[in-house]
Amino acid sequence: MSSFRETHELNRWQKFWQSQKNQRRVTLVFKLILAFFVLGFSLYPVLYTVSSAFSSTQGVSRQLIPDNPTLDNFRRILLEEPFWLWIWNTTKIALIASVLAGGITTLTAYSFSRFRFRGRSQLLLLILMIQVFPALLAMVALYALLTQLGQFIPAMGINSHGGLILIYLGGAMGINIWLMKGFFDSIPRDIDESAMVDGATHWQTFRYLIFPLVRPIVVVVVILTFFGVYGDWLLPRIMLTQSDLYTLMLGLQIFIGDNYGQNWSVFAAGAVLGSLLPITVYLLLQDYIVGGLTAGSVKG
Repeated sequence: MSSFRETHELNRWQKFWQSQKNQRRVTLVFKLILAFFVLGFSLYPVLYTVSSAFSSTQGVSRQLIPDNPTLDNFRRILLEEPFWLWIWNTTKIALIASVLAGGITTLTAYSFSRFRFRGRSQLLLLILMIQVFPALLAMVALYALLTQLGQFIPAMGINSHGGLILIYLGGAMGINIWLMKGFFDSIPRDIDESAMVDGATHWQTFRYLIFPLVRPIVVVVVILTFFGVYGDWLLPRIMLTQSDLYTLMLGLQIFIGDNYGQNWSVFAAGAVLGSLLPITVYLLLQDYIVGGLTAGSVKG
């Protein structure tokens, strides 16, 4: 009887572990199928664009491997069009806007986190309300604002890179101020008090003690702002009219307009070349992006 019970118990556990093993296999297969689906869904537009860039026709390539692939589209965009001017304009605007956004946002968030002043809560709420306001509805107001500002400061008016940077700064500060304020709030105030006791000023406390602790999120703000400005099309389309001021996205648009007869192949070649800079930046700084976004989760 005892031997029968042991055998029955052993068979029952073997069936249990076999069912668990089968369940894990089914789960693994499902995860692999889902991963391949998501990967294919994400990479297909990229592969399609690359295929169109090497296409010998002016239209969009209808297959991933084009017939008679050619480099003529790349030669044209690099040698016959002001591609490098567009890259320079875009990089200049994105770099200046991202660095200024990181600096101004850091100082603003530090002020809201460490100082108590009249209207502080109302200003924070106002910043949040402005951020959730649909940006498309503000285009008319922004255009009118730059028109008026350009009468006094031409470098900040319509059809200027300075005016475009000014708008990007306003758009980047909203949610980033709230994000960075949370990081500042997670830093114990004992650090500030100890520094004050030792005779440090607010600026010295911020520069030598607080800023090194929040540097990861500052880098994230700068990088993400750079990516957002680099890939923007709508604001340059509205605010810029002179061709020598065009950004990359605005410059590539002319290849799918009536003047160029919908030349999607050259457009795709320019898109592929233009994407190399943000991809390189991301690959070089991806550790800072991940580290900055997760740093706040371990504070406290």
